[in-house]
Amino acid sequence: MSKQQYFFLILILGSLTALGPFSIDMYLPGFPAIAQDLHTTAARVALSLSSFFIGISAGQLLYGPLLDRFGRKKPLYVGLVLYIVASAGCATAQSIDGLIALRFVQAIGSCAAGVASVAMVRDLFPVKDSAKVFALLMLVVGLSPMLAPTVGSYVTEAFGWPSVFITLGVMGGLLLAACILWLPDTYTPDTSLSLKPLPILTNFWGVLREPQFYTYTFAGAMAFCGLFAYVADSPLVFMDLFHVSTKTYGWIFAFLSIGLIGSSQVNSVLLRHFQSEQLIVAALVCQVLTGLVFLLLTLNGWIGLSGTIALLFVFLCCLGISNPNTSALSLAPFTRNAGSASALLGAIRMTMGALASVGVSVLSNHTAVPMVGIMAGTSGLALLILLVGRRQIAEQVSVPVGQLAEPVH
Repeated sequence: MSKQQYFFLILILGSLTALGPFSIDMYLPGFPAIAQDLHTTAARVALSLSSFFIGISAGQLLYGPLLDRFGRKKPLYVGLVLYIVASAGCATAQSIDGLIALRFVQAIGSCAAGVASVAMVRDLFPVKDSAKVFALLMLVVGLSPMLAPTVGSYVTEAFGWPSVFITLGVMGGLLLAACILWLPDTYTPDTSLSLKPLPILTNFWGVLREPQFYTYTFAGAMAFCGLFAYVADSPLVFMDLFHVSTKTYGWIFAFLSIGLIGSSQVNSVLLRHFQSEQLIVAALVCQVLTGLVFLLLTLNGWIGLSGTIALLFVFLCCLGISNPNTSALSLAPFTRNAGSASALLGAIRMTMGALASVGVSVLSNHTAVPMVGIMAGTSGLALLILLVGRRQIAEQVSVPVGQLAEPVH
């Protein structure tokens, strides 16, 4: 493979990987405008984010078996076409209920891109290069929450919120064309693979029964709920409560993303001196304390815009350390069922995150209390699950540093 081919494949796979995160973050600055045009509230608009998270959860479990049974490209094509159609539907939505439903369909489509890109890395590149390739893909994913809201804020202000979904649809169309023209066939379909529900569910149940998996998966998922609560409620908190402009909100979101992304890189340095287990406990304790202080200050009205940004930054830094370590330790016991374990890990995390974002919408009282309360409460539950669950692990499988999982948006 020439350097030019290598670069082009990385560009296509990285763009596929970033489609989901861009779809989550790019329309956030448009929440107030969507609420006004569709005659609803920003809290109800946030349910369209929750439905997207639920769609990603379902899609991860759906596409894994399909990509093995029918090859990589056919399910990818179907998913991208579905994404383009759903994006056009979102741009023309006339009601909030319609937007919520279409965002679910859009998520199912975008999930094909993310799952297929990961599978194709394993097909296209030798094992010795896969870690480097995944690191490049994760860099793209890490940049997307910094770029997407900022781009979305300018697009929304200049052309209106429907133009965000038109932009996303065009991105999906360009990716579909690139995949048809330049992405090679990388996998021979396994026609012997059963798509019947019982064998698939039996496989997932075998993964879920592993104590190390359920301990670190559910602890990590509960900790990660704080991120989903923040993403779902940040448009209301910053634009409605603190009255920042659409563009300013995009820059604040980008700045806060640096905490999550930067700390995940610092985590690699810390692992030279500490074990993953130690870092998880320290990060969760810090996350709980930050959440409780944040909640106390918010309940009493003792915190302003600068303090809110500062505490959110610290909270996201804690997540940047706990997330890759809980992911790695969740998957460490598996060799044969690593794909199923990875899909189940992602589905559980997204489902819990969707519930957290729904909770923010249901409890909305035009203050930051629902967001901060969920952040503090789920962090406390994460620490409790970890401390109790570790007692059930007879012999923990540790993770070599080079195999540490990267953070998932």
